[in-house]
Formats: sequence, C-alpha cells, structure tokens
Amino acid sequence: MRYPDYQGGSIVNLMQSLIHARGHRRPDAAPYPEARLLPASAIAKARHVVLLVIDGLGDEWLRRHAPDGLLARHRLGALTSVFPPTTASAITTYLTGDAPQQHGMTGWHMWLGELGAVLAVLPGTPRHGGSGYKQAGIDLRQLYGHRSLFAALQTPSVMVSPHKIARSDYNLAHLGPASLQPFEGFDGLCRAVAKALKRAREPTTVYAYWPGLDAIGHAHGIESPEALAHLDAIEQALDELRQRLAGSDSLLLLSADHGQLDVQPGQLIELDTLPELADCLRIPLCGEPRAAYCYLRPDRAARFERLCVDQLGADFELLPSDTLIARGLFGHGPPHPRLHERIGDYCLLARDRAALHQHLLGDQPFKQIGVHGGLSSAELMVPLCRIAL
Repeated sequence: MRYPDYQGGSIVNLMQSLIHARGHRRPDAAPYPEARLLPASAIAKARHVVLLVIDGLGDEWLRRHAPDGLLARHRLGALTSVFPPTTASAITTYLTGDAPQQHGMTGWHMWLGELGAVLAVLPGTPRHGGSGYKQAGIDLRQLYGHRSLFAALQTPSVMVSPHKIARSDYNLAHLGPASLQPFEGFDGLCRAVAKALKRAREPTTVYAYWPGLDAIGHAHGIESPEALAHLDAIEQALDELRQRLAGSDSLLLLSADHGQLDVQPGQLIELDTLPELADCLRIPLCGEPRAAYCYLRPDRAARFERLCVDQLGADFELLPSDTLIARGLFGHGPPHPRLHERIGDYCLLARDRAALHQHLLGDQPFKQIGVHGGLSSAELMVPLCRIAL
C-alpha cells in the first residue's frame, strides 16, 4: 500500500501551487507546501489557467494505454490523490484547497452525527435513498463550513460543470464568487472552456470537471474497450481545444481525483454472507468498498477483531480508525472537529482487488466493475499534465 504524499506530491499540493500563483495564502490554513512538480512560479506566468479534472484517470492506466498520446507527451509526472482516493474526498480538495484532515469529507457514504444519518454526501441523499439536502431543508454551507477555492483566488473564476450536477447543492455550496457554466458531453466541456477564455478581459481561472471516464469504468470496467475508446475521444477533443486556443497565453493543467482498478465478481464480498460480523455493527458500513469504516455495537470490539481476522484477513487489513489519522492518511495539521466521528471505530482496508459491500433493504445489486478508494497505486496515483496554449 502507498500513502498520500502531502509533503509536495499530492493534489493538495497542486492546489497550494494554484492558490499561491493566483491568489493568496490563507493565514489560518494548514501549512501544505506547493507541488514539487509544478510550483506556483510555473503557473503565475500564464494569463489564463485552466484546471481540468478527469474523474477516474489513473496515472498507471494512462501510461499503459496511451504512452504516446497527447496527455503522456505533456505529462509532468504523477501525484497522489488524498485518502480515501474517491470523488467525495478528492473533489472537495480541488474545490477548497484543503486536505480531508481539514475539510472532513471521508468517503462517498458518511455518518453525519449532525443529522443522525448515513448519507451519500455528494447528492446529499440518505443511505437508503430519498430527498437531498435542499429538499430536507439543510443548508450545506452551514453543515460542512467549507471555504470555496474561488474565494481564495484574486482572478475571476469559472466553474465548468456537467449540466446534470452543475446546480447541485454540493456544487453551489463550493461555487463561491465563481461563475457557473454548465455543459453537455466532453465536446461541450471543451466549448465551454474556450468560450470562457475568449470572453475573458482579464486573467481568469477556469476549473472544469469531467465524470464520464469514471462512470464507464464503474459500469464496464476501467480496462474495457469502452474506457479505452473514451480515453481516445478525450485526447482527440483536447487536441482540438489546444489548437483552438493556441496563442491565448493560457495554461491547461490536467489531473484527476483518483484512478480505478477492476474487481471480478469473486473478489466482491457481500457482508450479508458474514452475519456474525454484520451483527457487530451498529450502523451500516460507511466510506468506500475498498476502505470501509466500521461503527461497532458496545462491547463487540474483541469479537469483531477476531471475526475480521478469520473471515476477512486474507482480503482486508483491519486498522483502528484513529491509526489512519496518526499515520497522516487524511493530511496533517489541525483536524476537522468531526473527523474522528466520520471514520468510525475501525477501517477495513482492501488488499489486492477485494471489495466489501453491505446490501440494505431497497438497495440495487452492487454491479460496479471498476472501483476505487483503496491504497493501491492504480487508485492513488493520478497524472499531472501541463499544456501551454
């Protein structure tokens, strides 16, 4: 297993480089250094900066499948994501500049003591489904208290986001002073970026997010023909964008929130098949299928530990959740005030290609092939590409 490199080699450090180049250091922020691969001085020279995040684009996967492609030719190197390497935690880092240690987003499913519920935190729906934040009357800014990245930048900013999620409660809570540009399809993303830069009358920062590769990986597998064809389409569209914006004194930075690896049906463990172990839990599993937070019923710790070793030991490492903080997996510096309660009593960290799922009443069967959230290089390492326009 690898750990995130918050000392200069992670996406948190990339965001520090961007903030220092385009904005200002927050006096109360945790002291994360700039990225070794791309210090602020290398960004500050450009008039416009575009940060494009491709959900699910792993560095090893990119180098293996497109070693001579556009992105590989402009690759500076690899960064680590955050822990867990998943969208809820990593995209929040991109949109705040903070590590999970500070922003407190610890996975797709989180126990929120403030609400007394387990939520899928990006759509804001309870674990069993239902209404989101707004319909429930919850002010997301008050709930999470995050500071928008765009409030730290001194340039005008544009968030380019898929139409389906552009005006989600989560997006709007992180929009800050940026303007919002929805789009449809990857070609639409490229058009929206080009439009934002061509309309800019002063130095501008654009953040763009593309979820398509991640969705294909989940549905078909990240090693599938569909995923490889999508990578080819992305590179072709980006090459056209590069030509369209040539001479605009812009810098396109491309990275990702996490990579993926494929899990076969025999590598997925359903908690229903382990009833004694499931009986030790007081609430459903939280976090990710490859980094599951376990909240135990009183006086069940010894039994739970024994059952995990006997029934899951070959596939998962069991760690007290406080150990994750002690080892610096979420970051360093002062933690979010609710970080401890959002990671349970124990964490089951996947070995090899194992995944763990708990089926609840009303759930659809778990059908994901490409998964993430663990600490393999395939999941943790993401590329950093730099294209001067």
